[in-house]
Amino acid sequence: MSNAVEFDPGPPVAFAQHFADVPDYAPFKDFFWYDWGPVFYRGRLDGSARVLCIASDPGATERVALRTLVGDAGQRVQGFLAKLGLTRSYLCLNAFAYALIPSQSAGGDDVLDEPAHLAWRNALFDMAKGPQVQAIIAFGAQAQRAVAKWPGKAGTQVFKLPHPSSHDPQVLANAWRAAIVTLRGIVTADAGGNAAGSNYGAQLVEADYAVIPRRDLPFGVPTFMGDDRWLRAMAPPQFASVSRPHPDDRHTLIWKAPKSN
Repeated sequence: MSNAVEFDPGPPVAFAQHFADVPDYAPFKDFFWYDWGPVFYRGRLDGSARVLCIASDPGATERVALRTLVGDAGQRVQGFLAKLGLTRSYLCLNAFAYALIPSQSAGGDDVLDEPAHLAWRNALFDMAKGPQVQAIIAFGAQAQRAVAKWPGKAGTQVFKLPHPSSHDPQVLANAWRAAIVTLRGIVTADAGGNAAGSNYGAQLVEADYAVIPRRDLPFGVPTFMGDDRWLRAMAPPQFASVSRPHPDDRHTLIWKAPKSN
């Protein structure tokens, strides 16, 4: 399949059924941007993933893209995967299927322990951890708590790393740099991938980002989806093409497109 027509056709039947059976978030809706619904994954659900990434929750850009880790944080994660030589053999999931309101993170943590949610999430992780998975990466505190509660991680090395949206750029770069060194000795690169390129410097820079591949996105999304270089090049730089405006952030999204030349 050429790059011009690559797209993600959606989850296999078993995953689609499991996603459809996500436990009810309504009892916890005050903690989430609930009315926008869930977003579940990005990457390979066919058992070919060699790295399983767990983050916290989908954001506003992810709601529009219908796939997780697509916005600024996702493009940083994609750059991380590229440094491992991975171009396709990865899967990204979340601790929460719904977007968590940052100020409500303490309440959201209760969902991690709620029995139905715990069982559903662990079953999903079990389905995702195929025999090819060589490493599990938990980005951020919520993801790390979710993975800690997952018995199925046994036997696979877990890396606990700062979330890509960390507000401490030096801590983020230091932790990610060290992880790349170790992971390059564990993870098998994809054909055509480059695991011998540069590592992170003192802070993440534009070269550390990577565009979300079209094969990870639904058919028909605009060409700029998953590529926010045009926003980061602004003065001052911006980091999201989709935003939630106050005071109606629970029910309104603003999506900005680049102007055509």
